[in-house]
Amino acid sequence: MMRENTVNHSLRPLKRSKLRLLAGKAYYSLSRYLLWHSGKHHYAQKRCSHPLPYLHFSHSTPLLRELKDVDMQYQYNKIVNLKLAVKNLDGIVIKPGEMFSYWKLIGKPTAKKGYVPGMVLYCGTYHMSMGGGLCQLSNLLYWMTLHTPLTVVERYRHSYDVFPDSNRSQPFGSGATCYYPYRDLMFCNDTNTEFQLKVKVDEKNLTGEWYGSHPPCYRYEVKEKEHLFKGEYWGGFSRHNKLYRERYTTEGEYVDEEYITENHALMMYTPFLPPGQ
Repeated sequence: MMRENTVNHSLRPLKRSKLRLLAGKAYYSLSRYLLWHSGKHHYAQKRCSHPLPYLHFSHSTPLLRELKDVDMQYQYNKIVNLKLAVKNLDGIVIKPGEMFSYWKLIGKPTAKKGYVPGMVLYCGTYHMSMGGGLCQLSNLLYWMTLHTPLTVVERYRHSYDVFPDSNRSQPFGSGATCYYPYRDLMFCNDTNTEFQLKVKVDEKNLTGEWYGSHPPCYRYEVKEKEHLFKGEYWGGFSRHNKLYRERYTTEGEYVDEEYITENHALMMYTPFLPPGQ
């Protein structure tokens, strides 16, 4: 079941004053801290070093990827940050009725904790920021969770499509952006099964696994529909699609299809080749 909270913005780039940005960050940060301490949700905290008996889904993404005009040092620093973050997530168990909060478990990435500046996408460009690169981890967790019966409660899409597809193996818009503390990734366990997250960083990949106390009843496939590039009236291009999830029995029999979300992003590159190319 999906009951994802998303934020919809106008696709035309917005320019806000520094004061407006600071006030917004303060307001939404305070709102997030109040939510975490309000008692509204029971957040997952239990850890177990040994995995639960049944594997539900696993996925890996490469740590290094060549991006045009991007210094590879950004990605080397990202690996440092990922290794620190996964220590706070690996082995976490989500009991029935509990909520998973990405940032509540990881905490604020600071230099005191060992985090270093890494690449952060912001307003259609990228820059170095403390703890940068952790979106690769939130992207992985979101994609993995879509292949389980866990319920996505809060996820934010990327507002900009900064880089062209390069060996993309997943549909556009199947990730989750994160920004401490208020752009969180949250999902809850509405099942009768305990779920456990295992995640690690090795020499080449970031790898995650969802385990359960009971065997899976279904398998899931995420599909893209209505994908298009669109020229905007003010100039520039945007990208759009809708994501759906197909459910199958473990024997491969089709059960149903479920709407997940729709994605809209400003493109920071030209999606069409010039005439003659």
